[in-house]
Amino acid sequence: MRVVAGELKGRRLASPPRGSAAVRPTADRVREALFSMLGDVGGTAVLDLFCGTGALAIEAVSRGGAAATLVDRRTSLARRNVAHLGLADRCDVVRSDVISYLRRAAARWDLIFCDPPYRLADRLEGELDSLIPERLAEGGRLITEGAARRPLTLGLPLLAERRFGDTLIRIHGAATR
Repeated sequence: MRVVAGELKGRRLASPPRGSAAVRPTADRVREALFSMLGDVGGTAVLDLFCGTGALAIEAVSRGGAAATLVDRRTSLARRNVAHLGLADRCDVVRSDVISYLRRAAARWDLIFCDPPYRLADRLEGELDSLIPERLAEGGRLITEGAARRPLTLGLPLLAERRFGDTLIRIHGAATR
């Protein structure tokens, strides 16, 4: 895995060993297509839920994102990547259950990436749907990644979606207040 574009283009990212089920990183080609769909992310505040390796947040920061918060129960790969790339001043890695983090968070973010483990998506869908809209800044976007055969269904307006094999990427807009 590598950073696809921006100031860190081509830099390697630590990834889980082949065959590991603990973390399912977003493939380089999927990240490239996703960021093409998003367009300019310069100056954005980014939240990466279920961050795994941190690849999505790191890609956003590499492309000009102002700062990122990376949240997961397992943060060793994300911490390693943030440190290796010298991003500690722009990326905050938080070891926490995502639902607990969203309940106590007070900030709002311009971009929220949400890529829960496929096997947990059904159980988490309702709570994510109730918690994420309050954390999304006005004009912000939520990007979900899930199984194409059973994607996360959230109440925010759907702006775009694209399928990559068995993975479905959806981009939602903030609800009007």
